[in-house]
Amino acid sequence: MPAISNKPYRVGRSKTGLGLFATKPIKKGTRIIRYFGPILDSKIPEQDEIENKYLFELNGRWTIDGSVRKNLARYINHSCRPNAESDVRPRERKVYIRAIRNIEPGDEINYDYGTDYFKAYLKPIGCKCDSCEKKRKKQRAEARAEAAKVKARAERKAQKAGAKSSKTKAAKKKKLNGHAVGKPNGRARA
Repeated sequence: MPAISNKPYRVGRSKTGLGLFATKPIKKGTRIIRYFGPILDSKIPEQDEIENKYLFELNGRWTIDGSVRKNLARYINHSCRPNAESDVRPRERKVYIRAIRNIEPGDEINYDYGTDYFKAYLKPIGCKCDSCEKKRKKQRAEARAEAAKVKARAERKAQKAGAKSSKTKAAKKKKLNGHAVGKPNGRARA
């Protein structure tokens, strides 16, 4: 029988891979989880050259390497309209994730990763957060509607042009049928 956790979150499948989801209601202002891992010093060349997606910069010198398996906060995904934020405490060398609005059970916990991370990792592939997905979906729907309007306009224009040309052809036929056709010398035939 699986152990029941007191934690208000669980790791689960998300649109972008794995994510952290609320299992209990979390009130606004509540400290949810601590982001932790080895502290790296940028003044040490070997530590400054470490590259992974789980680095959390405390300040210009200190960075947390959150790639350790026990750090469940690393599963919190980015969102442009987050329900949590990072509470960075550089002097204590700690980072806490805190709710900025009420989070219901089943909601994915997310925070804004910041512009540097966004530009480096998310912008090239496109942000996959809910608000950006909804924005793109709306833009695609508007583009389809605009394309349909343009197509309908072109069809109406073609129909008008077709109707106009058939009227002029009919008018030309009318003049030719039953009337005298002029000869090259200008005399009319009876």
